Amino acid sequence: MAETGGDVARLLGIMAALRDPRTGCPWDVQQDFASIAPYTIEEAYEVADAIGRGDLDDLRDELGDLLLQVVFHARMAEEQGAFAFADVVAAISDKMERRHPHVFAGATVEDAEAQTSAWEEHKRREREASGDADPSALAGIARGLPEWQRAVKLQKRAARVGFDWPSHAPVIAKLHEEIDEVRAEFEAVAADPDDVAARDRLEDELGDLLFVAANLTRHAKVDFGAALRRANAKFERRFRAMETLAAADGADLSALPLEAQDRYWDRAKQQERE
Repeated sequence: MAETGGDVARLLGIMAALRDPRTGCPWDVQQDFASIAPYTIEEAYEVADAIGRGDLDDLRDELGDLLLQVVFHARMAEEQGAFAFADVVAAISDKMERRHPHVFAGATVEDAEAQTSAWEEHKRREREASGDADPSALAGIARGLPEWQRAVKLQKRAARVGFDWPSHAPVIAKLHEEIDEVRAEFEAVAADPDDVAARDRLEDELGDLLFVAANLTRHAKVDFGAALRRANAKFERRFRAMETLAAADGADLSALPLEAQDRYWDRAKQQERE
């Protein structure tokens, strides 16, 4: 394996060269925190995808891409005199030692669940020390998260103070209730497509439906993002199989009526079962 220290220094040097206003890359030079942020999010998802596929070679490459994003942001901050990459490393090292006293300071913790509670308590005290006086159990949940992820975090925080359904059964009942409400708002919009209030209500009810669906995955101890990735992968796999089957029959899938497309969908599902 490669020497970590030398490789990090090399990467930092590469980023400094790319950002050089006179001799660097024009694209890299013109970027700022806001323009790079979407790439940072995208690379994190690429890492998750490689993990989901169990592709360790790809995971190595994607982790490198994600590390580059950290180096990029740190370099831009260093140019502004705010902080450098070493400060980022020091800050996370300090934080990890501070939040793991059972590992680094002789404290004890019973299990992973207890550590999760302790972690949240450490975060709460850190927020207070930084001047954040928000007393809510929901304080500190980042607004920049994907909304499905933020929904689950909100639900978990509320559950810690007892505001939660006792099992999955009432969540499923609530899901059916929300579906009925969505159906009613669809009918209202269909009756008057120009009714702005009806469209707002439809959006609101769809949001409630998705929020309850996220809660159901939490009760099932299933990661919402992982479940959706599996659904996306399944759809893509079957749709591509549909295209292949249609092409083998000399047909253009896009030119077929929905009933014929559905038959190819059923054939694709049957292929998977076989």
